[in-house]
Amino acid sequence: MIIMPMRQMKEASDQQHCVVMKPQLPPPPNTASKNPKTAQNGKGAAAPPPPLLPQEPQNQSPSPPSRNRGRRRGRGGRKSDQGEVFMRPSSRPCTAADKPGTRETGRVMIDPVPPNGSGTSFPCSSKSLTFPSRPGFGQLGTKCIVKANHFFAQLPDKDLNQYDVTITPEVASRAVNRAIIAELVKVYKESDLGKRLPAYDGRKSLYTAGELPFTRKEFIVKLVDEEDTINGPKRVREYKVAIKFVARANLHHLEQFLAGKRADGPKEALQILDIVLRELSVKRFCPVGRSFFSPDIRKPQRLGDGLEAWCGFYQSIRPTQMGLSLNIDMASAAFIEALPVIEFVAQLLGKDVLSRPLSDSDRIKVKKALRGVKVEVTHRRDVRRKYRVCGITTQPTRELVFPVDDDSNMKSVVEYFQEMYGFTIQHTHLPCLQVGNQKKANYLPMEACKIVEGQRYTKRLSEKQITSLLKVTCQRPRDRENDILQTVQHNAYEEDPYANEFGIKISEKMTSVEARVLPAPWLKYHDTGKEKDCLPQVGQWNMMNKKMINGMNVNRWACINFSRSVQDSVARGFCNELAQMCQVSGMEFNPEPVIPIYIARPDQVEKALKHVYHACTNKLKGKELELLLAILPDNNGSLYGDLKRICETDLGIISQCCLTKHVFKINKQYLANVSLKINVKMGGRNTVLLDAISCRIPLVSDIPTIIFGADVTHPENGEESSPSIAAVVASQDWPEVTKYAGLVCAQAHRQELIQDLYKTWQDPVRGTVSGGMIRDLLVSFRKATGQKPQRIIFYRDGVSEGQFYQVLLFELDAIRKACASLEPNYQPPVTFIVVQKRHHTRLFANNHRDKSSTDKSGNVLPGTVVDSKICHPTEFDFYLCSHAGIQGTSRPAHYHVLWDENNFTADGIQSLTNNLCYTYARCTRSVSVVPPAYYAHLAAFRARFYLEPDLPESGSGGGGGGGKVGRVAGETGVRPLPALKENVKRVMFYC
Repeated sequence: MIIMPMRQMKEASDQQHCVVMKPQLPPPPNTASKNPKTAQNGKGAAAPPPPLLPQEPQNQSPSPPSRNRGRRRGRGGRKSDQGEVFMRPSSRPCTAADKPGTRETGRVMIDPVPPNGSGTSFPCSSKSLTFPSRPGFGQLGTKCIVKANHFFAQLPDKDLNQYDVTITPEVASRAVNRAIIAELVKVYKESDLGKRLPAYDGRKSLYTAGELPFTRKEFIVKLVDEEDTINGPKRVREYKVAIKFVARANLHHLEQFLAGKRADGPKEALQILDIVLRELSVKRFCPVGRSFFSPDIRKPQRLGDGLEAWCGFYQSIRPTQMGLSLNIDMASAAFIEALPVIEFVAQLLGKDVLSRPLSDSDRIKVKKALRGVKVEVTHRRDVRRKYRVCGITTQPTRELVFPVDDDSNMKSVVEYFQEMYGFTIQHTHLPCLQVGNQKKANYLPMEACKIVEGQRYTKRLSEKQITSLLKVTCQRPRDRENDILQTVQHNAYEEDPYANEFGIKISEKMTSVEARVLPAPWLKYHDTGKEKDCLPQVGQWNMMNKKMINGMNVNRWACINFSRSVQDSVARGFCNELAQMCQVSGMEFNPEPVIPIYIARPDQVEKALKHVYHACTNKLKGKELELLLAILPDNNGSLYGDLKRICETDLGIISQCCLTKHVFKINKQYLANVSLKINVKMGGRNTVLLDAISCRIPLVSDIPTIIFGADVTHPENGEESSPSIAAVVASQDWPEVTKYAGLVCAQAHRQELIQDLYKTWQDPVRGTVSGGMIRDLLVSFRKATGQKPQRIIFYRDGVSEGQFYQVLLFELDAIRKACASLEPNYQPPVTFIVVQKRHHTRLFANNHRDKSSTDKSGNVLPGTVVDSKICHPTEFDFYLCSHAGIQGTSRPAHYHVLWDENNFTADGIQSLTNNLCYTYARCTRSVSVVPPAYYAHLAAFRARFYLEPDLPESGSGGGGGGGKVGRVAGETGVRPLPALKENVKRVMFYC
């Protein structure tokens, strides 16, 4: 598979203009639709017929006509060898609830994949692709007004010009680059720059409102190092700066895009405006990505181990339906405290370091924490020179010597500092900092150094630090709204010289948006319970008087107690309570384990698991153990991850872990939640949508539909060799769409495109063999339901806007090829939706005093959906807050439909997504992200435990069982994860 590079979208003069791809094969007969319909919003031209489904074999009973509504006309196709196991006619008697119309799926006409699956079913570059336009606005739900943290930005009426900047000698630091350009503007603004005030990106580009008086010019800039000394003479450096005209940004293009008259946004113009509005903040605050931080915005809070939390704000300009919008949100991040280095080391190690030498493990911890950190020297009175730490010495300061001349005459560090600076080193038992580079390292005593202020900490935070940081970031909605408004006032955009120079005006009022609160769906429980169905209230409900709709049997189970503090009688009592809760909830649960509760040490997890597994297998005479309960210490290091890896990839056991604190303090709600998890791990269902049972879900109930969720999790900062983990889950029941099987794979470090969706390899006997996660999950759907999926809905998590085109092109192609490999011409229509949680749009109640418009936490009500004003000018996206807030300000999920052959209406996809959020298996609450995407995230997170454990020095010092998969010797690929056992794959093991 070749991944095409991202290109600019092809400019279209009119929104309705289609780019027609030449088919790679002659069109099949009878592809024309008899009654093409226009798009729902009345704007779209008649859409081309979607790819065809194969007809069912003639000698089998046809599907009920009621279920064929909305299906595309098929044509016969012979079965391939690989497809035989897969294809069979549908037989489930559901009636169609909604007949989909026809409209453009995206701005490209699709040709079916050739029978061999080798052809490309859609364009191979983003140049000929635009995303589907919005099919109208949603109408369902109770209308209300909410406020969004978007501030209207008036478009400038001036030409925006871009200039290329070359600084000689080249400078790596953006801060130094900015200082050079600031000095250039200060000296030459009134003369050579024609009184223009340019904005600068810190690298290669300079922007002006109106032209400069030249197309190319060179300047000499002398930069004084103000921080080098306090009172003495300062160093002066000279730079040559060449400025050359490059291009003029097209604001007319941007105006048309914002007005919805063209589909592609001019990224250059938006980028310029973003840089202009950031220019003043870059000078005032500490920039990190799109956010700005300062210790003056709010008093920093200590996080422990030498770190502190700084508050700040996020700022980004966005194209929306109301025009340009400035999205402002509060932010916080961990910074290294500007402490004397010795004090930082004492905090990091949590002990007095002045009286005794550092141990080897202490030294490694200090080296990791300080590597790359900037320090300034304090022993030279007026001189405050700065250095970057590259390591620390293995020897204490008193033992360090270095050559002072070419004759190899040596001098000790202690003597040198005394003679050169009159500085007596007090703590000679401590190592020195090494600064500069490793080849020619300079030694600095720790007590002569102080950490430079304003350095963001990018390494892994401890659990305690994360908890402390969350306390800082967690703000009630009303407080967050007030802070955002204060930030806008404090930034005073009306007085910003750069905004004024470019003619940009920012409103100080939050945007009021019309929203709708979608109704909660009815949930079906088992008929033997007192309550057979349930209508959730404000995003939550409970299991009282209800029984799971499909409660499973657990006859053969065992328990291992890894916690020294839990006595055998306490463990037995807990297991009995859990068994009773499972019974009450609708499961059949044998109260007696196969063998007595086994007590084991945490450091002997593999030995304990294998002992229990074999003891149970012997006693059961070959029957399999169905469930393993494990009682773990509250702080269990890698135990949890090791247990899951061995159970799921080696022994094939379904496990449920419980922490010691929950065993001692038996809580009914906790036991109820654990019973929900056990039931789905055993292959059961807890509840299903009532509309699913009665076949009333539009574009799901009419024909067999499979819903996928996919996510990729990347290693944390500082983990340079660890692979990324991709996970895909897919529904395995229809029409219920509640059970999801999951598959995981490792792929290249930070690779976002899922590589194993579809793959082929050569087998010496069978020749070319097809496989991959999509194909395997389609086959397992067929085995589980007896039917082939005739519609695919694909929720993709974790994709940033800049990756939309790449991900869609690569992954939709993989879906196409996976389908085609199962049977010639098998191409079920696909809807591809990206789910985003890492954005900064927040919704606030219009009136915080109106308790009927908020939940208990003060957030907007669950089911609140917005698809106007702050959404994309032309594309099919919406914000959905599907959950009730618990603490802090709720973050709505942002859904963006990138491909839609199923012709969903706005109401159709919004209500489906909201309703699915009530089917999450692990709790009786609606969740913030659609469950298939949530499950994919859980599966990917689980698979990190399957990696090889860290080496001692490269680890994080007692993490949660994570690890690395190195490259296989002599290969360029990543070593694959150990395979999941077949019985584990089939169930929701990741819950």
